[in-house]
Amino acid sequence: MPGRDLTLGNDVRPRRSTLSGAPCWACAARAWRGPCGPGRGHGSGARAAALWPWLARPAGSARGTGGARRGGPRGPRGRGLRLSAAAVVSSAPRPLQPYLRLMRLDKPIGTWLLYLPCTWSIGLAAEPGCFPDWYMLSLFGAGAVLMRGAGCTINDMWDQDYDKKVDSSWKGTERLLSILQRQLTLALGVLLCLNYYSIALGAASLLLVITYPLMKRITYWPQLALALRFREDTKQWLSGFSVAMLGALSLVGVNSNQTAPYYAALAAVGVHLVHQIYTLDIHRPEDCWEKFTSNRTIGLMLFLGIVLGNLWKENETDETKKNIDNRIEN
Repeated sequence: MPGRDLTLGNDVRPRRSTLSGAPCWACAARAWRGPCGPGRGHGSGARAAALWPWLARPAGSARGTGGARRGGPRGPRGRGLRLSAAAVVSSAPRPLQPYLRLMRLDKPIGTWLLYLPCTWSIGLAAEPGCFPDWYMLSLFGAGAVLMRGAGCTINDMWDQDYDKKVDSSWKGTERLLSILQRQLTLALGVLLCLNYYSIALGAASLLLVITYPLMKRITYWPQLALALRFREDTKQWLSGFSVAMLGALSLVGVNSNQTAPYYAALAAVGVHLVHQIYTLDIHRPEDCWEKFTSNRTIGLMLFLGIVLGNLWKENETDETKKNIDNRIEN
């Protein structure tokens, strides 16, 4: 998909209903239901979405079937209530929604993929038998939201003159610069809570935040990961990247004296990557997006493995001490 930046989430926004002016719920739900088919009208569905945006309209409810089948209120496919980031943003106060969408909070996968590697490091730095530092996890979480939002603002600022997907309400460099200044000021406040070494690293990373949206115009390698260049060889390249990733994470486990739960999680990550690559259809943008967003699962699995592996260390340490004490007594 040349020209589409999945990391920043620059894809087409939901269309608006011609009857109510609200975002078309059927179109917004295409990610999990497929294209709008016959009978999925945009009128009543949009009105319902505008009133209750946190409810996913059951498939078939606009077909005149009179509601759910015999399964009860969960609908014909048993979906029931569904909460998503897009629904939360849609239910926010209307004046706030453009700012939330500018930061791509309705598509939080970029924030997740920026944040999760930070959680790995924080988890690996914890003392044996201890949970990760919740204060550090909170700081890096806030920083991930702010810096991903700043990156999206910079992207829209660079692309506003020729990218039709940039919201017309944000046209104008001065307005975007003003918003960017506030985002970076808040991010600086988070950064100043860390030590001097971390402050220096964070300040240096700002150069990448600014230049990355420009690099995608002049190179196929803006993050050494996009599949734009690989085309029909995509699966082979992804396989190589996956092997390198698993090898590096295995080395991390050895160097940090990780235990069985960590390696179990690493094996699960390997299985997930194999499934991703095997089932990938590079000619279907929806499938590429689904595989991309599933990387959050990889991050969460590995973080859980790190936490459990660290807690396991305490048990091993206690057993080692008991063995040493027994040898001394004998």
